[in-house]
Amino acid sequence: MKKALWILLVGLLLVSCAAPAPAAQPTEGPANPASAGTGRLILATTTSTDDSGLLDYILPIFEEEYGAEVEVIAVGTGQALALGQDGNADVLLVHSRARELEFMDAGHGVRREEVMYNDFIIVGPAEDPAGIRGMADAAEAMRKISESSVFISRGDESGTHTKELSIWKAAEIEPAGDWYLSVGQGMGDVLNMASEQQAYTLSDRATYLALRDNLNLEILVEGDERLFNPYGVIAVNPDKGEHIQAELANQFIDWLISVPTQEIIAEFGMEEFGQSLFVPDSQPWRDAKGS
Repeated sequence: MKKALWILLVGLLLVSCAAPAPAAQPTEGPANPASAGTGRLILATTTSTDDSGLLDYILPIFEEEYGAEVEVIAVGTGQALALGQDGNADVLLVHSRARELEFMDAGHGVRREEVMYNDFIIVGPAEDPAGIRGMADAAEAMRKISESSVFISRGDESGTHTKELSIWKAAEIEPAGDWYLSVGQGMGDVLNMASEQQAYTLSDRATYLALRDNLNLEILVEGDERLFNPYGVIAVNPDKGEHIQAELANQFIDWLISVPTQEIIAEFGMEEFGQSLFVPDSQPWRDAKGS
């Protein structure tokens, strides 16, 4: 009897050991599925870095070196900052310093670095009906445009739009009326519209140069200090959610501001346009150059 009971117990034990473990239950995905995976970085940036071709030029290098995938969301600076504020991006590359600092002061970002700069230009038809060609004062040039011609504004709360509004303010002009078209589009689209309508607009130099072969527009005003256009990179606060790729964002920033990458940025545009479309300006770059 005892022997039979022992055999029965051994048999039951063997059956239980051989039984497959219950299947693992699927876990709930991250708050932002687009950020799933430690090697995927969401970069919210301005249309100028995308339309100019800069990102296509530099990002494959980062992706290869770090085994990462960078998803680019190219919108205006205002929209890029909103994406960061809402936790829908890991890192931002934008160009509106005052708004960037407000973003940092509000605790939405944890690290901000200077990256590079270029400048804004006022472009328009070769015939230049407003008579602004060669003017040194951008505000005065904009005033003359408002009196006689059509101006097309991005109207999208981008860094370019913010700069444009600051120039209207300096000119003491309220941008409104039949002469002022606010279209809510990116830089490339606005340049195409201005070209088609033979109107004036404010553009970053890089995007204009990248597209100029297909535009019937010329650079008419440049060089005013008001037209300086610096770019900053910001790591979004990881408190926005567990999906924020904080480590990869900081690796990206370290890479972007490093001297080797800054040298690549300096090279961009030289072969095609004979000039750099963006000027390196990170702290490591300035330190290396003694400036």
